[in-house]
Amino acid sequence: MTERKPPGMDFETWADRQIREAADRGEFADLPGFGKPLPGLDRPYDEMWWVKEKMRRERISFLPPSLVLRKEAEDALAAARRAPLERELRRILAEINEKIAEALRRPPEGPPLNLVPFDVDQVAREWREER
Repeated sequence: MTERKPPGMDFETWADRQIREAADRGEFADLPGFGKPLPGLDRPYDEMWWVKEKMRRERISFLPPSLVLRKEAEDALAAARRAPLERELRRILAEINEKIAEALRRPPEGPPLNLVPFDVDQVAREWREER
């Protein structure tokens, strides 16, 4: 805005007044993150922090879909091995196996997938032996 301060008004700007009045009404009290430290303050500065944060929030990847699925399969296997119950292990592997089977039917873009569905019984057997 390019309006000049009206005569007789103190130097509080119009925007500052709007913010103060909204705060007095409590309109900022329920904002997400209110009263919490800003995330990432302990990490070194990264010029692309906002791009990475936006990609994380919107679940965007710059990897080809085949590599994303490989990483997801790797993470799923690790999560299954840490599962507290065998039925949880089986659920995790069943979900990723469905995605792998779909990718084998319709190969995604990117390098070759090089994945086959996990042998759930074999992973469960190894899981039981570790316990």
